[in-house]
Amino acid sequence: MKVAIIGGGAAGFFAAISCKQHHPNAQVHLIEKTKKTLGKVKISGGGRCNVTHDCQYASDLIKNYPRGGKKLKKVFSVFGTRDTIQWFSTHGVEIKVEEDGRMFPISDNSQSIIDALWRGINKANIKVVFSNTVTQITSLEHGFELVVQKESVHYDKVILATGGHPKASSYDWLRTIGISIIPPVPSLFTFNIPKTDITKLMGVVSKASVRIKGLKYAETGPLLITHWGMSGPVILKLSSWAARDLYLQNYIFDVLINWAQPYSQEEIKPILNIEPKKKLKNNNPFSIPARLWAFLLARAGIDENISWMETVKKDKNKLVNIISQDCYNVSGKTTFKEEFVTCGGIALEQVNMSSMESKQFKGLYFAGEVLDIDAVTGGFNFQAAWSTGFLAGKLL
Repeated sequence: MKVAIIGGGAAGFFAAISCKQHHPNAQVHLIEKTKKTLGKVKISGGGRCNVTHDCQYASDLIKNYPRGGKKLKKVFSVFGTRDTIQWFSTHGVEIKVEEDGRMFPISDNSQSIIDALWRGINKANIKVVFSNTVTQITSLEHGFELVVQKESVHYDKVILATGGHPKASSYDWLRTIGISIIPPVPSLFTFNIPKTDITKLMGVVSKASVRIKGLKYAETGPLLITHWGMSGPVILKLSSWAARDLYLQNYIFDVLINWAQPYSQEEIKPILNIEPKKKLKNNNPFSIPARLWAFLLARAGIDENISWMETVKKDKNKLVNIISQDCYNVSGKTTFKEEFVTCGGIALEQVNMSSMESKQFKGLYFAGEVLDIDAVTGGFNFQAAWSTGFLAGKLL
């Protein structure tokens, strides 16, 4: 059996290794269009590689996928987070868990993951072909014909693991054979908030509840103030869940922030009144960072050196409103670091999620971000890549 894996990313490598593991006699070629492989693995997690997340049960794991979660349940029941940890352990890399559940190699170096994947490739005697672009795929009565660098090559099975693409035109070669594509739009991005003084607090991190005005999306978690606006886990999660709606709004919208979460607007005033004689600059019972607290007082037009008792009713109400639902106008987005994730890709309705095989073309399989699957930050996108890659290679 001659098998082509198209794409040298996380899903492609895992699919190729799984294919040789389950079909030792297969001739496997991994075809990569660029001069290097595993680029996203290299930069993930600030160069540490967020391999997966400490989420043991498939029913909990799928809650972190804005698109594709329910359909991934079968996939994760075959190969889940515990399987990922075990796989890397047997390939020489121990994985550690951090307080927030993210998991990294104990080396804190993504090269450890890259080396393990390459060891798997070399041990299985898989041929990796660099700088070769597949421009056409044709389904035959027996197998497929790929046009690679203008030459036609026959393969019995094909696994497509080309990753996510920000441009819809990148999927044109698949559309021509009748594969349905959900138009790609950006996911996992930060919020640009121009013309606001809050950017002067760049570097400040505060736990907050954030919701998008007029939409149903809301998240709670650490918020990072940047020189262009807002980032941090809470913003990235929000951008992921709301990706399509924010695209339709051309990334112009309002966010409402509760800096005192988990306290509601009704609970904030009585809490501030517990020490009414204390100067407001020191009367901060919500664990809001000092610089941000001073900013919020100034935003409400209140002298930080007066007490809550000395504050007039109108200013008290204004401060409570700002603490509980501080409003900022977002105008634009910024890609998160060097990483990009898109929602969109191959429609899951035409994929048998028990095997990752195309329902239209027998012998054609899909793995990774080329599918209409994406997740919030925390190692979930890589877990989907490992799991779908493993399954595609196993059930050829």
